[in-house]
Amino acid sequence: MIVALTGGTGGAKLIEGLAAEIDPAELTIICNTGDDEIFQGLHVSPDIDTITYTLGGLIDTAKGWGIKDDTFNALQQLHGLGADTWFKLGDRDLATHITRTRFLNEGLTLSDATDRIRRALGVKSIILPMSDERVETRVETQQGQISFQEFFVRERWSPEVTAIRFDGVESSHPGPGVLEAIHHAEAIIVCPSNPITSIGPIVAVPGIRSAFTETAAAVVGVRPLIGSTAISGPAHKLMKASGWKASALGVAQCYSDFLDTFLIAEEDKDLVEAIAAANIETACTNIRMTTLADKRRLAREVLALVEK
Repeated sequence: MIVALTGGTGGAKLIEGLAAEIDPAELTIICNTGDDEIFQGLHVSPDIDTITYTLGGLIDTAKGWGIKDDTFNALQQLHGLGADTWFKLGDRDLATHITRTRFLNEGLTLSDATDRIRRALGVKSIILPMSDERVETRVETQQGQISFQEFFVRERWSPEVTAIRFDGVESSHPGPGVLEAIHHAEAIIVCPSNPITSIGPIVAVPGIRSAFTETAAAVVGVRPLIGSTAISGPAHKLMKASGWKASALGVAQCYSDFLDTFLIAEEDKDLVEAIAAANIETACTNIRMTTLADKRRLAREVLALVEK
């Protein structure tokens, strides 16, 4: 069994490649829920949804989120009624959030709801929320504190960031099956997701990071930046705000206590020796994933490192 840690867009590309290269039923995904928000009274889990839609063949590949060919009639009507509609929820996408919220209102956990939805959409891989308890990523800016979605979507990650914190994480617990998946994993892959706000909340849940440090499985990471810039999103900006260098070395140092091998961009090969000083093996490749062929190629390279 392969276990993958991931957030949304960037990680989903590698997840798609992995699911095409191995039996998807052998892939277990531990997903970030620090980005979860309540919109229009509905519980939205953006990263879980992106992974589920990707594996279910529904993802809008042009945007990297939402459902392909979705319409936004309900959102337009909500706007006309005076609702705040900066977070774009498509009509078919709304069905997922309505269903999840109904399950939660009926007393199911987020893990139960996630499993029912992924089964209904024909997804064979297991998708595990990092925790069933509320952990909220909060972004400190010079203008005040906001949620990650407010920072990322509404403000288009333009404010200067002074700090990141995960509200509720100290009292949270790993979701059902998370520690068991890590314990039984043949290999663990850290997807090219934001180290601070995608992977960071997962390993901040008490018990998860220690499980990674104790596992006998190989842990392979893929870097989400090239040079000092994220391939997509504000990873470089958030790393600097959290006291890390926005570089391959900075990401490696973030994961240094549990990472065995790090796959980085060819453009960053000058950092191989510095990363090796942290007892992490390093390989260089083209980490850009534009087409399905790119995703599958990178997945094969990651799997080859696992076998090595």
